[in-house]
Amino acid sequence: MKRFSILLLIAALLAATSLGCTQDSAGSDAEEVVAGFIYVGPVNDGGYTTAHDNGRIYLEERLGDKVKTIYKENVPEEKGEVVKVIREMVDQGANIIFTTSFGHMDGTLEAAKEFPKVQFAHCSGYQTAENMTNYFGRMYEARYLSGIVAGLKTESNKIAYVGAFPIPEVIRGINAFTLGVKSVNPDAEVHVRWTNTWYDPAAEKAAADALLAEGSDVTSQHQDSTATMIAAQENGVFSIGYNVSAAESVPDAYITAPMWNWGIYYADAVQDVIDGTWTNTPYWEGMDSGIVYLDELTGLAPENASDEVGKAQQEIISGNFKVFAGEIKDQDGEVRVKDGDELSDEELLSFDWFVEGVVGRIPSN
Repeated sequence: MKRFSILLLIAALLAATSLGCTQDSAGSDAEEVVAGFIYVGPVNDGGYTTAHDNGRIYLEERLGDKVKTIYKENVPEEKGEVVKVIREMVDQGANIIFTTSFGHMDGTLEAAKEFPKVQFAHCSGYQTAENMTNYFGRMYEARYLSGIVAGLKTESNKIAYVGAFPIPEVIRGINAFTLGVKSVNPDAEVHVRWTNTWYDPAAEKAAADALLAEGSDVTSQHQDSTATMIAAQENGVFSIGYNVSAAESVPDAYITAPMWNWGIYYADAVQDVIDGTWTNTPYWEGMDSGIVYLDELTGLAPENASDEVGKAQQEIISGNFKVFAGEIKDQDGEVRVKDGDELSDEELLSFDWFVEGVVGRIPSN
């Protein structure tokens, strides 16, 4: 992923959230919609891209012969490469194209202008156009629940967190996880190390190994591969995964994972294209929609984890509990969210500070 200014991203995100993007699409006259998927990694990465490809398969199963899907793996986060692949997909008849990594955004926007009759949806970004939207889920809700599990599991009170890039999405997840940890174990700390890559198993494992050497006995991650969990297993400790279940691939370490069901969004979006009701309104739903959830706990989970997670999950889904409701202090002890207040979506989308309990810093550009 290309390095970029966090301040510029924050400003753009804030501007994007003020847009009321509700223009209707023209719909598709084709008998069969062709949906294209552009992936940043391999479909067998066991993580982020696997989760998106599972969503593509879910789409095919749900809509049957009304849709045909095509996909391209390992597309770099470079504008020219993204536009090139999109042109190839349009030549194959694509009516709607999903680009699934943040760094695909600029190429998606350029292609949307070039192909105004094709609908585009970009994952985790903030740009929109008349025929382009963005989509994501409130993964922080499931991350909070996974933090409860980690907080109950740790004995050293040091939990490792391997993070990709210091952008609001990742910072938000670390903070939610830490709040979950602290809700059941006030003495625990979450130790963060950055890799500056979404997918590099060697770098991910090296970061995890370093944190484990400092005394962490549970790991978590915002990375695309299973390398952090493999490091945990090799060191005889435990791990919270991400994206998809690793219960079979890392059985001696894996406890649970915040997971995606991207297919819920993909099926609805393609059905809207079929019906002629597609809009460019950004999508950001939570656990109540089913797009994000916590995987079933394995036998490595603490005995009381299921009850604690179940209670918190019910409160989140019902809307009675908000993860980022006050009082919340930052890691320097300053109150950032007063009791009775909660962070707005604009603030969540521009997160640039760590909550109390996080050990590690957000690099300044």
